[in-house]
Amino acid sequence: MEATINCAEACINGCVMPNNCASREYAESATKFVQEKSLDEILAMAEEAVRRKAAERASQPTQWVIPDEI
Repeated sequence: MEATINCAEACINGCVMPNNCASREYAESATKFVQEKSLDEILAMAEEAVRRKAAERASQPTQWVIPDEI
């Protein structure tokens, strides 16, 4: 049986299970992405994502939150 850990808490100072890291495939794909894309391309992608998210929020009606007790 494999031990499961919360990497966000356990691996703050480095991976505690380097030979069996659950995030290894994601780290490898992220490293490959950063090596293949220029910083300008990454920033353009981020700006586009922010623009799409803002447009999505603008198209939704305002949701009012009314507290139970005033």
